[in-house]
Amino acid sequence: MQNFSSNILFWQWVLIIGSSLILLFISPVARTVSDFFKATTRSNKPPGLWLLTSSLVISWIFAKSITNAANLGLKYGIVGGVAYATYYLSFLFAGIIIYQLRVKGGYTSIHHFLKEKFGKTALIIFSILIAFRLFNEVWSNTMVIGSYFGSIGSNQYYLAILSFTVLTLLYSLKGGLKSSLFTDAIQVILFGGLLILLLGVIVPKSDGPISMLTSGSWTMEGGVDLLLVALVQIFSYPFHDPVMTDRGFITNPNTMRKAFFLAVPIGFLAIILFSLIGVYASQLGLAGQAAVEVGKTLGIVSMLAINFIMITSASSTLDSAFASFSKLGVMDLSIGSQSVSNGRLIMIVIAIMGTIPVFFDPEILSATTISGTMVVGLAPIFLLWKMRVRKIAFSFSVLIGVVFGVWYAIGAYPDELIFFSGDYGALLSVNLLGTITCFLIYLSCKK
Repeated sequence: MQNFSSNILFWQWVLIIGSSLILLFISPVARTVSDFFKATTRSNKPPGLWLLTSSLVISWIFAKSITNAANLGLKYGIVGGVAYATYYLSFLFAGIIIYQLRVKGGYTSIHHFLKEKFGKTALIIFSILIAFRLFNEVWSNTMVIGSYFGSIGSNQYYLAILSFTVLTLLYSLKGGLKSSLFTDAIQVILFGGLLILLLGVIVPKSDGPISMLTSGSWTMEGGVDLLLVALVQIFSYPFHDPVMTDRGFITNPNTMRKAFFLAVPIGFLAIILFSLIGVYASQLGLAGQAAVEVGKTLGIVSMLAINFIMITSASSTLDSAFASFSKLGVMDLSIGSQSVSNGRLIMIVIAIMGTIPVFFDPEILSATTISGTMVVGLAPIFLLWKMRVRKIAFSFSVLIGVVFGVWYAIGAYPDELIFFSGDYGALLSVNLLGTITCFLIYLSCKK
């Protein structure tokens, strides 16, 4: 067993270093501001439909997302996978709203819309929210990678996190968003191929595909409460994720809308398929991190396939987070000069700041559920974007949402306001109540 673990560790280092160096070598160099922040080609053309679609899909299949999908499959069966995959309906609503903002509103970015409609204060508040989101993306994804190299707090764990962050940062610095989209196209092919290979090993060993696809219980206690949380959050969640929304403004509106719509079934299916790893773990009676434990039962090749899937998904999200934070600072907030060198400097800053939390052992799932709860106040702002309201409506709605999120996060949300059973009954209650409150506050500010 010790020899097996040593071999796995060796090949994991080969994968993480080798794949990162290859991406560094083949990534395009961004020479202009348009290249770095908008991923334009040499002839100054925007990305095409399939490049944008693949980038949307793989940049949203986070390492923490597929880890959560597998763990939810372990806990709730296929119901858990469907519940988590429901978040991918975010592409549908984001695509519709961003298309309307561009075509009917004439806005060139989310920040442009907020500044024109709600003023500078709204711009600052929103920027803080998405900066927090991107900050979470760094540590929550690198922690997943670290967990495959050693137990939390071990030297191997921290060394893997630091190495992975630095290596991903290097190729991100080279091309910005241009590098991100280019490598996303490669990573989505690798992810799909490895996942199919892995399922080809697992499904024949399982109790059968029918038993896997019918596993779990469609009850509140069986994971439906999390599905309903996702259905509430998809109206606000995507708009605080610049990794998604930045990609909504770099091609023509029709191409953008098609890409966002295509990303829905692709992302949905990918998450459900990965959750089958957790379902298989449940059939084996395993406990802990589903993907890790299943990998241990399948041998070195399958274990490395799982590890490489994690590396692929984490690096695609991490380079996107670096690119989006860089754009936020340079283009949206005009911090310093609008230059490639300044964009690279800001990437380095977020890489350092986003790594600090890994030394304090935060919860990975909380990066999604808590931040998603804190931004429920964005739902009325974007769904009712054409409504004429006073500028203070933005601050009222968003801050009320943040209050509900913090209320839940600190454990002070009262039991009397929990209306549903199940592990996520409290989370569903606070999201539903918070969203309704934010809509009422927003509507009360109508001109």
